[in-house]
Amino acid sequence: MSENLLQDLLKLRLLWVGGKGGVGKTTVAAALGITAARGGRKTLVVSTDPAHSLGDAFDRQLTDKPRRVLPDLDAIELDPDAEVDAHLGRVMAQMRRFASPQMMPELERQMRLSRLSPGAQEAALLERISRLITQTDQDYDLIIFDTAPTGHTLRLLSLPEAMAAWTDGLLRHNQKSRELGEVLRHLSPNSGRDVTSMLDKDEPEASSTDKRTADIAASLLHRRRLFLRARRMLADASQSGFLFVLTPERLPILETSRAVQALSEAGIAVAGAIVNRVLPAEVDGSFLQARRQQEKRYLAEIDATLGQLPLTHLPLLASDIAGLEGLEVVAQLLEQSRFS
Repeated sequence: MSENLLQDLLKLRLLWVGGKGGVGKTTVAAALGITAARGGRKTLVVSTDPAHSLGDAFDRQLTDKPRRVLPDLDAIELDPDAEVDAHLGRVMAQMRRFASPQMMPELERQMRLSRLSPGAQEAALLERISRLITQTDQDYDLIIFDTAPTGHTLRLLSLPEAMAAWTDGLLRHNQKSRELGEVLRHLSPNSGRDVTSMLDKDEPEASSTDKRTADIAASLLHRRRLFLRARRMLADASQSGFLFVLTPERLPILETSRAVQALSEAGIAVAGAIVNRVLPAEVDGSFLQARRQQEKRYLAEIDATLGQLPLTHLPLLASDIAGLEGLEVVAQLLEQSRFS
């Protein structure tokens, strides 16, 4: 990375903006999108936070389909519940191809229960995000993710390995089932063959069961490749970067420090951090002076705890940031900032 880290980040394919809830992630992600689009990059800003505020930041009604908010800048809000429903709908459509009509009521009951299971939202979001980052190469130069609060994001980013391992287990089970089916078919009295015929050189004729087995395996392999390709992009610092936003307060510092460590252990590099809402030097009054003394201690703690990361500060503004006009102000501040 060069001295101007922000320019380097906006040259990536994927930029993840994360941190504790309420620290200004959405505002920063939206402002970064404006900066990238103004620089000529076709940009998509994606909110994965269940408590959506990206539409409020842009002052636009957003859905799970891209909406143009500025030239070269689109935005979407992914609804976790809707993604779960869509995911389970795709699973049921596959099940109908492979299962008998008698099994469908029980499968539908299991799908309803799965909707409420732990990790269902993360798994569905992961599939949608994986498809976004692997299938939109021709549509966007940069995708910026306004992520959910830290814990949710860490679970989401750890899922590709878990989902790939789960898929591998299903594939192995599927292979064993196919092999057992072959043995049973050869041993069946109705097959007209005996155990010794299993050693014949001729391959058995394909059956409808074999076709279903192959289709299931193909579907699982496709999902596995999708997740692993997404994971490779996440771990590739030339394509993907993670940017934390925090405020000079105790809890955001602790949460960010733990998250940086967790991402490091997962093989995902953190590109930098933005310390948001730092009191401007010109503010006065006894109350603000007391806050400044506390903030000074926390800024020193941030330097000590996160000093290995490039850091920059954004000032606390006098009023709330609302709509494109407010985001333009933050975008200008970001462009003027320097990471050190």
